[in-house]
Amino acid sequence: MASASVSTLPRSTRNTRSSPPRIGLALAGGGPLGAIWEIGALCALEDSIPGLRLTEACAFVGVSAGGFVAAGLANGIGPRELCRSFIENEGPPGDVFDPAILMRPAWGEIISRVSKLPALAAIAALDYSLGIASRSQVLDRLGRGVPTGLFSNTTVHEHLSRVFSAPGRSNDFRALDRRLVLVAVDLDSGEARPFGMPGHDEVPISLAVQASAALPGLFPPLEIDGRCYVDGALRKTLHASVILDEGLDLLLCLNPLVPYDGRVSEQAGVELELGEAPIRRLVDGGLPQVLSQTFRSMIRSRMELGLGRYGKQYPDTDIVLFEPDPGDASIFFSNPFSYSQRKRMAEHAYQATRAQLRRRQATLGATLAVHGLRLDEAVLNDPLQRLLDTRAAPRGRAQVALRRLDAVLDELDTRLAA
Repeated sequence: MASASVSTLPRSTRNTRSSPPRIGLALAGGGPLGAIWEIGALCALEDSIPGLRLTEACAFVGVSAGGFVAAGLANGIGPRELCRSFIENEGPPGDVFDPAILMRPAWGEIISRVSKLPALAAIAALDYSLGIASRSQVLDRLGRGVPTGLFSNTTVHEHLSRVFSAPGRSNDFRALDRRLVLVAVDLDSGEARPFGMPGHDEVPISLAVQASAALPGLFPPLEIDGRCYVDGALRKTLHASVILDEGLDLLLCLNPLVPYDGRVSEQAGVELELGEAPIRRLVDGGLPQVLSQTFRSMIRSRMELGLGRYGKQYPDTDIVLFEPDPGDASIFFSNPFSYSQRKRMAEHAYQATRAQLRRRQATLGATLAVHGLRLDEAVLNDPLQRLLDTRAAPRGRAQVALRRLDAVLDELDTRLAA
């Protein structure tokens, strides 16, 4: 289940605000899985906190997949709309985005690199035979023929450029009425570039999202104005300071990637499954599971350090963090490219976030109250509250009628039990 923590205590000495609070949103990366979790969690937050409209936040910062979600929110596309287009594959045809298209091979990069291998191999072999190059130098030279990414994420830019061209939206940072920052890393300098900040806002939003999500090895670096950019998460997890400097009252942070703690499942007697085969330890899942756990651990540890600094540098801002529970095996082992699993993961994130809000109601309620917000107990405790209908779609009039009758009976049974 999702968990939340408050990195700073509520400013109890501050009077309840008479004016709307300045709210910011920081969304970390995590690939399609991370975007799905964030959308589900954001829907739960809006449903559970009356008056909270995330599209009306003062500032957004997004990294990688978090940039995809942040760019949509800054353009007035609410969490429910993002859910319909990204998870349910519904809505206007131009808005629907299937993350499976991210699995298209980067043929241009692959062919360009592989075509150099024969010449590189010949030169390397000659230098080695003449004693000019050592084995390590030969390998370094051959490495130039290895593709820098296996898949193409150009579809992100192409899709978002169409989505943001719709009336009332914009693909230009400068045309938005609220701050949007999308962070990528300059490959040749290692420095973070905050697209959207003054001096870095001439790049189209859709292109900045693509650059921020260019995870090395998975996607090739993206060249913009002669510089190559990769995933912003390589530098920091949240990059929240770029909007904390805007003088926020409340910052909501979402981090979908946390290390998996198998001890929780072990203590509960739950057997883990990878595909159809049960596994006892992550190492039994092979290199992909080891790399996933390693990457999550690095992301989480850096975020903890960042939140500690934010609490000291911005004492007037309440910072609240939401992330999955470390023992949530269903999130760790899910396949984000499966349509049916996308719906299940989104619903899981929604319900887990609601459960977490109930558990932390006292602490979070006090923090929200400072800013004129509150948790809706009726919504939090409603057992019928759902994000999606995860059952198979009915076919034919008879099945539709039975579905409606089934829903009515379920509600009646729940009400009587209460």
